[in-house]
Amino acid sequence: MSYPGNRRRKERVYVKWPVTIIMSSGIIEGETTNISAEGLGIVCDEPLHLETSYTLRIKPVNHGALEVTGKVMWSDLYGIDGDNKMVGIGICFIEISEKDRLFFNEVMSGNLK
Repeated sequence: MSYPGNRRRKERVYVKWPVTIIMSSGIIEGETTNISAEGLGIVCDEPLHLETSYTLRIKPVNHGALEVTGKVMWSDLYGIDGDNKMVGIGICFIEISEKDRLFFNEVMSGNLK
């Protein structure tokens, strides 16, 4: 079985930013693990449905919240430690404002963290 990370085509920047996944049934809190110009990796306590789109509110350090729509491309157990299990999820952007895309590009180029 191939690890999802092996399919990456774009450079990643590893950042830990809070993220809120907004669903019709409520919200799930999580954290980014990495970002790219086309999407992001997150970890959270609950799995999300593959091929389903969600609204995500991402809160970078020293920057206002970003709101994007992304589709779940893969999901896998990220880590288990006794009482806690984390789910790793790969999200591909399907709607992102030009302003937010420029912010991600600045982070990717190393100009922001």
